[in-house]
Amino acid sequence: MEFTPTAISGAFVIGLHVQSDPRGRFSRTYCEREFAEAGLQTRWVQANHSVTLGRGSARGLHYQVPPHGEAKLISCVFGRAFDVAVDLRRSSPTFLKWASIELDQSTSLYLPPGCAHGFQALEDEVHLTYLHSQFYEPEAERGLRLDDPLLAIDWPLPLGERSQRDRDFPLIGADFAGVD
Repeated sequence: MEFTPTAISGAFVIGLHVQSDPRGRFSRTYCEREFAEAGLQTRWVQANHSVTLGRGSARGLHYQVPPHGEAKLISCVFGRAFDVAVDLRRSSPTFLKWASIELDQSTSLYLPPGCAHGFQALEDEVHLTYLHSQFYEPEAERGLRLDDPLLAIDWPLPLGERSQRDRDFPLIGADFAGVD
């Protein structure tokens, strides 16, 4: 595994060593020892799998507020996704900055607590898996709009299908306090 810092403080692109032969591919997506050596989260309490249909469809930007803030390890197991992290930690030098990566079967993305996450499907079917350091707590769940002009995320495709919940998230206002 190769850990490459992103433009977001504490977030890393994880390059996976993919081994291929005539039978297919194999890659290790998590190693407790290597994550600990990199100073990253090693305790995961929940795993999720999303399937997103339709090129251009999008999900996010989702996060949980303290004390339920969660680190996430996001991997793409089928298709390709334009994956975005937004730093919501007011004390961070990258507060309200965003970083993106194209996720496929050779990369993962590690996000520290205090970052919102969203993505856009770059193919007609995309499968992402998530490891979470905290349990899902509905009362702690929040979100930001994918098309927030303050963030000005440069999506590679027009935003397609989105849930009504994601469309209804608020825009970031001057009173946005962050998640510290």
